[in-house]
Amino acid sequence: MKRAIATVVATVAALLGVPQQTAVAADCGSGSFHAEAYLNGSTWTARRGGTTVYTGSDMRAAVQAAVSSLTPGRTSKERVVVWQGGTISAGSRISLPSYTVLDSCGTINVTGSGSGDQAPVYSRGTRDIEVQHLKLTGAPLYGVFLRNVDNVVLGQIDMRLSGGLGIRIDNRGNTSVRSRNIRIDNVYVSGTGTHGVETYGVDGLTIGTVTARNTRDSGLLLNDTINATVGTVDAENAGTGTGYAAFRVANRNGRIGNSYPTNVRVGTVRARGGGRGIFCVSESGGLVVDRVDIANTGNNAILVENCYNVTIAGQSGTVSGGGGIRLAARSEFPNNADIYIQNMTVTNNAIQESPCGTNTVFRNLVLNNTSMNVCG
Repeated sequence: MKRAIATVVATVAALLGVPQQTAVAADCGSGSFHAEAYLNGSTWTARRGGTTVYTGSDMRAAVQAAVSSLTPGRTSKERVVVWQGGTISAGSRISLPSYTVLDSCGTINVTGSGSGDQAPVYSRGTRDIEVQHLKLTGAPLYGVFLRNVDNVVLGQIDMRLSGGLGIRIDNRGNTSVRSRNIRIDNVYVSGTGTHGVETYGVDGLTIGTVTARNTRDSGLLLNDTINATVGTVDAENAGTGTGYAAFRVANRNGRIGNSYPTNVRVGTVRARGGGRGIFCVSESGGLVVDRVDIANTGNNAILVENCYNVTIAGQSGTVSGGGGIRLAARSEFPNNADIYIQNMTVTNNAIQESPCGTNTVFRNLVLNNTSMNVCG
């Protein structure tokens, strides 16, 4: 039925002159497609046009067959729609080659165990990949694993997990070349065994919203990532009992050449409970967080450690309870420099700086039952 409705929608859209991209964005499965996989009873079928390319009981095999039926050597995107959900093994993957769009309309439940970099959605050494909708449950090693990729769009991603890592995008297969031009529209991620969303070695990252609930480690972690814009990080109980944070930047994140121009911008960080709220560490910087809303974290509300050119609460913020706002340094890295803590109301807390950084600025702070022990 859903396939039939989508066909009607696409036909009407074409008659009215509505761009297919608009129809696709409106609902999973709407718009034109090149191949499909669907479940009827207990049988999966994959088709390209009038040609059946798979029948059987294996969801992963059906989706992979649909993907493999797309035009070989293509230089423009072709789209696969998966109409229903099903089960795949944690020890397997759906691999997307370049110029592939996947729209998965049901819920994929990941079962069993595996090792390495297996993921329900996997792509490596590719370009122009798009995942319009994806819903996952279970405990994958990674929900989405992308390595050394360019021009990626992840649309509406919903991962209600019981282990594993949500989304990992990196360049660790070839660290001399960054993954580039990555867009993530909206992610809901819960129950991971580690981070919700993590990048490493990315140049050009745009994220709309990451909503993290009960992730064992960070909600959003950016490593060695430059030229990044994030709308909202909304985390509850991210990194409980750990040093991780709702939002963390690490491993020279924001470093371009040997300097830290402002190039990582975050609209809002909201954190409730969990470990830390915001954590900048290990020679990272070039960061502005416009708005801060942090309460009752188990560890530091904000920790800035060996970072450079960082502004927290460029526009406004509140910090209530939790483990304090702390500026610190490890001896193996240069001390903090050009850190701006500002425009916040801080309640039932403590603000500390040790050792003294270079050009540390505390300004426009309203302190309610909050001590302040800083340099200068």
